[in-house]
Order: sequence, then structure tokens, then C-alpha cells
Amino acid sequence: MSALIAALASQHGLPTIDAETLDAFLEPAKGEPEHALLFFTGDPEQRTDSGDVAVVLPELLAAFPYRFRAGVVARSAEASLKTRCQVEVFPSLVILRKQTVLDVLPRIRDWSEYLERLGAALLPDARAFSAPGRIEITTGARRADA
Repeated sequence: MSALIAALASQHGLPTIDAETLDAFLEPAKGEPEHALLFFTGDPEQRTDSGDVAVVLPELLAAFPYRFRAGVVARSAEASLKTRCQVEVFPSLVILRKQTVLDVLPRIRDWSEYLERLGAALLPDARAFSAPGRIEITTGARRADA
């Protein structure tokens, strides 16, 4: 684990979430915000932008005070939780309202995009996230003169 990701727990108090603790984490205690941010880090050795997202996450929480609870998904749990949270790319931040995924923000984003998308997820009428459809590219018959 990188020092930047470790600092999320040691300096910012973010819990580590795994398959056994996810449901309890997503149900807010009385007085807690109903929205959560989950950080799927991926392997920081292979995904250099994981550190960038780790730096941005506390800033996002400060920009939306008392609006989100945040946690870091344990690396050992990422494979089992990525489908449930609709994560296709690491690193990703997942915005949820209780059990409902509202948005997935892969890789590092522009600050204004974070603010816009987190703000939209906080709206009472925010809809559940639906990943964009995949486009399959196939090749046809080869041209004789190619």
C-alpha cells in the first residue's frame, strides 16, 4: 500500500471496507450522511493515479462537509466488490446512497468534474448509475488490396 493511501486511514480516519463490512458501512448510523464514497485503489504500483485520487479524496470530503462518509476498499476485496459497485477501471471513486450506486468516477478527474458529479449525486432525485454500454469493434473480411 502506498503512503498516500495509508494516510487516508492514519491521518483522515477512513475505514477499510471489505465484503464483510460493506453492508454495515453503507447503512448510515443515526446522524451520519446517507451518501458514501468508496475508493477502489487498484494496485498503486501499477496505477500511479491511485496516489493522486488518495490526495484528492480528503479535499472532496472537505468541499462537501458532512455530506459523505468515505472508506477505502481493501485490495483483497476489490475483485469481489467491483461488479456490485460497477467498477471497471482502477482507481475509482464510487458514490452511493445507502446500497444504490449513483456514480462511478474512474481515474483522476478534473476538480470541476468531481464537484459537479458529487453535487449531482447529492440531489434528492439522483438516479442510479448505469454504466455506459460497451461498443464492440469487429473486423470484417480483409480487403484483397490491403
